Amino acid sequence: MQHSSPTPYNAPARHRRPRRARRTAYVVTGAVALLGLGIGGVVTVADRSAPTPAAVDLGVQARVDDAARADRSAREPLTPSAVPASPSPSPSATTPAPKKSATAKPKPKPKPKKTTVAKKPAWVIPMKGAGITSCYGPRWGTQHAGIDFAMPAGTPIHAAAAGTVVKAGDVGDGYGISVFIDHHNGYLTHYAHQSRLAVAVGDKVKAGQVIGYEGSTGDSTGPHLHFEVHQGAMWNQIDPAPFLRARGINVAC
Repeated sequence: MQHSSPTPYNAPARHRRPRRARRTAYVVTGAVALLGLGIGGVVTVADRSAPTPAAVDLGVQARVDDAARADRSAREPLTPSAVPASPSPSPSATTPAPKKSATAKPKPKPKPKKTTVAKKPAWVIPMKGAGITSCYGPRWGTQHAGIDFAMPAGTPIHAAAAGTVVKAGDVGDGYGISVFIDHHNGYLTHYAHQSRLAVAVGDKVKAGQVIGYEGSTGDSTGPHLHFEVHQGAMWNQIDPAPFLRARGINVAC
């Protein structure tokens, strides 16, 4: 029995293109494509008819994965936890200590405020707040040589100015218990009819110092202070009212 044409399986070997060459061309073409994507490495050319080595496929895939991860890391910012913390610079290492100026002067200390103390007056009224019952001048047919200050018995009597006590006590002259003070300026003051004394002869007193207490000793009709001013010598009485006014003390006389 004759056949009209040979079957492909019975055709001579020289008329068929070798499969090995065609498969090899496919593999080379794929390798060139991978190199075009930027993936380097050695591609193993293998015959597809033979079992594909697992090492070749895993190596190529690993390189592809590495390239993808590298591409993502270049595009994605680092998270704060992935940024290494840089140590804070030491102040002494980065900032130089300020130098003290040679011309700087220390601030002056504030001066303490001066406290002004009011000076005590040189002359004061011998019995502040007292009522005046009699002034200097004629009275009952005689000369009343002083001013009478009335306050309750026992009221303190004050020295009109600084000086020295030259008389203290009762000498039977009608003034009862009385005190004379020499002010060493040509004037003396006299405080009569006291109930008791607070000073003695020779004592140095200051203006306003208590020298005794009001009473009614001697020729007196009731508790009061009989106050006199003597000019130049004892018993040369002058009107105390203008004398005190000239020294800043007003009396109703």
